[in-house]
Amino acid sequence: MIPTYYSIAQVADMLGVSKETLRRWDANGTLVPQRHPDNNYRVYHRSQIEHFEEIQLLFNSNWHEEINTKPKRNYNLIELFAGAGGLALGMEKAGFNTLLLNEFDKHACNTLRENRPNWKVVESSISSLDFTEYHNQVDLLSGGFPCQAFSYAGKKLGFEDIRGTLFFEFARAVKETNPKVIVAENVRGLLKHENGKTLEAITSVIDEIGYELVDPRVLKAMFYQVPQKRERLFLVGIRKDLAKYVKFNWPAPYTRIMTLSDALKKGILYSTDVPSSAGQTYPKRKAEILASVPQGGYWRDLPDDLQREYMKKSYFLGGGKTGMARRLAWDEPSLTLTCAPAQKQTERCHPEETRPLTVREYARIQTFPDDWSFSGPITAQYKQIGNAVPVNLAYAVGRSLVTLLNGIESLHAESHLT
Repeated sequence: MIPTYYSIAQVADMLGVSKETLRRWDANGTLVPQRHPDNNYRVYHRSQIEHFEEIQLLFNSNWHEEINTKPKRNYNLIELFAGAGGLALGMEKAGFNTLLLNEFDKHACNTLRENRPNWKVVESSISSLDFTEYHNQVDLLSGGFPCQAFSYAGKKLGFEDIRGTLFFEFARAVKETNPKVIVAENVRGLLKHENGKTLEAITSVIDEIGYELVDPRVLKAMFYQVPQKRERLFLVGIRKDLAKYVKFNWPAPYTRIMTLSDALKKGILYSTDVPSSAGQTYPKRKAEILASVPQGGYWRDLPDDLQREYMKKSYFLGGGKTGMARRLAWDEPSLTLTCAPAQKQTERCHPEETRPLTVREYARIQTFPDDWSFSGPITAQYKQIGNAVPVNLAYAVGRSLVTLLNGIESLHAESHLT
């Protein structure tokens, strides 16, 4: 059900603008909040915002139709750089059958094995794997290869030029398996990495190995039932013998933005409040200072003497440094999770209690189910969760990939393509 009223924080997230921008619009009369009839809070009525294109995408979404997407048959998946399983779990929910997962980190591999004993998890460097036994057995090859700087000694930026990079290994796996579709996810920064040369090299190689790349897109996780302001770049490639017959459509957004409250309290996402779990703690003085930060605030919301004590030399430097001494807010999505919630530069403090988020809270913000356990010491658990693709985002992309493969399957039935 679409709500009638929206908070300033919610509208800022939905429109992709800052709350400061909304305050300017309020001051100049462009978009003026009204008082909620029940609690007198300043809010926006649905009628005030539904003319924005971004809002229309939410209100007129096909999410509830897409959620019923089912594969026409079992589609086989190989995933590389699998991490703790966020992408793989989303793909499983979408209906994919996992043939193989490759990951180098031992704790992440143990996480995968503990949660899915039936998955074939290969713990090794990708460069030591031979994928030829899976030739023509794979419908989808996926993975989030790390974005390394490439050497541009070669002029064509082709397959041979990228030897020694992990993307080269990803491309080699594609050549050896010949999947119908490939999907890679990465950080938004890949778009401009090395002034765009890295993406140019990747695009060139994908073409060279026989795949047509769909225009890359940055997906904001908070639009896909994920209570987090995380952005990931997705690359989808369709094998050239199939690409001219089918079209890939990006997933529709959910009908509203999920907040931290949705993550940690009983509601749409979870049937119970977040279970208790291990978590890091703050040193005594740090906790005393952070106790003065209001919900949704950061270091600039502290008294000046505490700002100077906490920030030290950084107090005099430029830039907002908005992640420092940051306390999350119940009515907003979480900031992007990092690998360490108590790290000074990227603070992720609980909205009410003065402590870092726990492991289970971290996992919920990434939309892992509560029964998905994480292996290794607590620092390794935070790292695995912080590096993961949010499960619900992966699930949404997975449904779009299933729809694509269903279209390819119909082609096979009609023309006997292999």
